[in-house]
Amino acid sequence: MKLGTVDTIDEIEEPKRRRSSISTSSGTGNGGGRKNPGGGGGDGPSGDEPQDDRDTFTDKKSRILTWFVMLVVLMTFGGLLAAYVVISTNKLDEWRPFDLPYQLWISTLLIVIGSGTYSQALKHTFRADQQKAKLWFLITTGIGVAFILSQITAWIALSNRGIIMKGNPYIGFFYMLTAVHAAHILGGLIALSTILRRSWKPAVSEADQQRRVTLAQVIGWYWHFMGVIWIVLFIFLGFWK
Repeated sequence: MKLGTVDTIDEIEEPKRRRSSISTSSGTGNGGGRKNPGGGGGDGPSGDEPQDDRDTFTDKKSRILTWFVMLVVLMTFGGLLAAYVVISTNKLDEWRPFDLPYQLWISTLLIVIGSGTYSQALKHTFRADQQKAKLWFLITTGIGVAFILSQITAWIALSNRGIIMKGNPYIGFFYMLTAVHAAHILGGLIALSTILRRSWKPAVSEADQQRRVTLAQVIGWYWHFMGVIWIVLFIFLGFWK
């Protein structure tokens, strides 16, 4: 009976020792698992990967949003120009074109120069040359403001000549097309102010520099696109009468 009793106690205590050993090894494993997230181990997520994913998503979202805006702008001006062509080809008596004021030639020159200065700003942004990028963004902003002012002076000049929209569809289209374009240029200047603000100081990190490049790219698409739109409007208003 004593031997039987001893055997029974040993059989009971043996599973306890096994459970204790398993529990100890499990606790040690959990401790190692807790170190992995902080230490960049294979099991834990590293600190850079989520940030890279977010940056990639933001870059794609910025490009998609810019293409969408450009598509809406294209449809807007496409519809206006289609109506312009239809009415101009009907040869209505009320359709009385006039010579464009010289301010519009200045506007055209400014928009071409503005595209060139923006290209310089973008080039220096790619090179991470913060000082030169800031300078060219400032010049481009000034040219954009000058473009808006040239449009306002053109409207004032037409008003002083007594040219009003009443009874003349051509002047109505003139004001509508130039005003809508000027509003979009104003929106471009607001967007340009964001990259100008970023380029005011050197980039603090590689990710910050990449965001500047992306922002400069998408704003550049819009800026050049509005320049092309203006050239088309100028040709229609000046030579398709």
